[in-house]
Amino acid sequence: MKKLFLMAAGIFFVSVASSQTLFTYGKYAGDAKDFLRAYNKNTITPSVSKSKSINDYLELYIKSRLKIQEAYDRKYDTLLQIRNEVANLRTQIAENYMTDPAIQEHLVNEAFQRSQKDLHVAHIFISFRTALGFDTTTALKKKDEIVQRLQKGEDFLQVAQQSSDDPAAKNNKGDLGYITVFILPYEFENVIYNTAVGKYSSAVRSKIGYHIFKNLGERKAVGKIKAQQILLAIPPAADDATKKQIAARTDSLYKRIMAGDNFNRLASGFSNDYISGAAGGMLPDISVGQYDPSFESVLWTLPKDNAVSKPFQTSHGWHIVKRLSLKPIVTDAKDKNNRQDLLQRVMTDSRWQSSRDFIYNEVRSKAGFKRYPYDDAAVWNMTDSVLDLKPMLPNGRTIIATTPMFSIGDSVYTATHWVNYANTFRYKQDGTGAKPHAEVRDEWEKFAMVNYYKDHLESFNEDFRNQMIEFKDGNIFFEVMQQEIWNKAQTDSAGLLNLYEKNKKNYTWNQSADALIFFCSDATTAKAVHEQVKKDPLAWKKIAEQYTEKMVVDSSRFEWEQIPSLGKVIPKAGLLTTPTLNTTDNTSSFAYIINVYPKPLQRTFNEARGLVISDYQNVLEKQFDEMLRKKYPVVIDQKVLAEISK
Repeated sequence: MKKLFLMAAGIFFVSVASSQTLFTYGKYAGDAKDFLRAYNKNTITPSVSKSKSINDYLELYIKSRLKIQEAYDRKYDTLLQIRNEVANLRTQIAENYMTDPAIQEHLVNEAFQRSQKDLHVAHIFISFRTALGFDTTTALKKKDEIVQRLQKGEDFLQVAQQSSDDPAAKNNKGDLGYITVFILPYEFENVIYNTAVGKYSSAVRSKIGYHIFKNLGERKAVGKIKAQQILLAIPPAADDATKKQIAARTDSLYKRIMAGDNFNRLASGFSNDYISGAAGGMLPDISVGQYDPSFESVLWTLPKDNAVSKPFQTSHGWHIVKRLSLKPIVTDAKDKNNRQDLLQRVMTDSRWQSSRDFIYNEVRSKAGFKRYPYDDAAVWNMTDSVLDLKPMLPNGRTIIATTPMFSIGDSVYTATHWVNYANTFRYKQDGTGAKPHAEVRDEWEKFAMVNYYKDHLESFNEDFRNQMIEFKDGNIFFEVMQQEIWNKAQTDSAGLLNLYEKNKKNYTWNQSADALIFFCSDATTAKAVHEQVKKDPLAWKKIAEQYTEKMVVDSSRFEWEQIPSLGKVIPKAGLLTTPTLNTTDNTSSFAYIINVYPKPLQRTFNEARGLVISDYQNVLEKQFDEMLRKKYPVVIDQKVLAEISK
């Protein structure tokens, strides 16, 4: 929204609990409350020893704070890209904090009840936008026709596939998968949760069109899942050859994981999801309905902790996901932590848009609101003269452009601001004429308070302030890591080669073999393929062509421990191993040995490049950390650390 008035630069700060310094780094201080908030947010599983857990996380936290401070000292926060990203986020989320807390109890209770079950939802969308522009009349007609078809008993999913304006409906028949509370806009959530199983809703009008939902089924809420992923993205303009290469690379990574390779390391080295990749593939806790249904359908079928999916494709690319833990939904309505979490989510959700009275109270009590003494009649006369060219009376001349009318904090709003606002908003929306001057003034004052509140949200709302700080810190952390470590590790060919030459002994093949590994979707397929390969190994390509949708063959060099079913058997050329069932996903695999290398051999630089890059990143980061420790000497307050470790 374009502002109609200027604001003074003054700002105030809400009082907060006195800070407690946990550590200093150079001239900067790390607050214990900030550390604990990060620790509680990012600690995945409870530790047997809280003290050890906190000490371990503190080391990581300090390293990140030093990098972030270095980024600030380098003025990375002033980079145009960073500033734009921060400004865009502020614009996107600020409105979520502009709501009234008076109805919090009702909304928290409602959210809790809805959180207890997941709903399987289908959706038909009728858009207002047509090839000729915005057309609500045509949309209304189409909506009525669709409703008539549904009333006659036509299948909802078929109607969605044929008539929905959602492009995805052509493939998914409007099936959105499972959703839970907070996933969809509140107006849609209300309709869905009030629609009986097997029934469809009345049409809901939004700004972009009409929406009809069907409740396909309900289940007890499954909770949240903690997971890791490796994503190999497919570029938008990728040709078939590139797509096949990406698929093959994903299969290769999957095989390495199945052979015992470290998931975190592979995610850090290869995943194109750079945010999660930088954290070893770690994703935020996932509720149903947050991601593409094709992604969630795989994730939620992983049977147990540490189960790893086979590679699968979505519109984003190829994924491998690993389930770490499952967090059941809280069923105790009085659970304080859960209620606090629900309250925070309610406060940042569209359901809290019903009133803004609390904003006026917040601004008056914390920033201060003061109306200056002036003659109302004089202001109204001046206004009529300026806006309607009516005669200016003597009292109207006492009001000049700079006459102060009210102030909020240090910001003063003058007669000029008033005229600008009144010129735009003095008429009734129904076209019946002008509003009374006093009504327009009241609206202007509230309008100013709302804008002041939004412009100073960091001072009014601690959660908003923390979210903005975390986002900016995350962006400049990424930038400094990109500049100092990731880019260098990828592009410093001389450094990579030097590291390789100095540590050749670390880049060797253990006992290895050239082999074909057959990865089959199930044991039945593996048995059939195994019999055919046993009869004619040289015809393996033709055999593979018969099972393109149920089998992948990887032809490469593997270390003996990576070869399925080999065990303690010493391989030899021509050996065909027995199919091995992977109980994680019921896939089955076996191998055919082509050549054998019984002695450890040196990897070439190209063969070891991925490993060298990963090690070089570690070297560069260690050097960077050492430099930062010298620049920002760290001193930990052991007394404070002991207090928070209890």
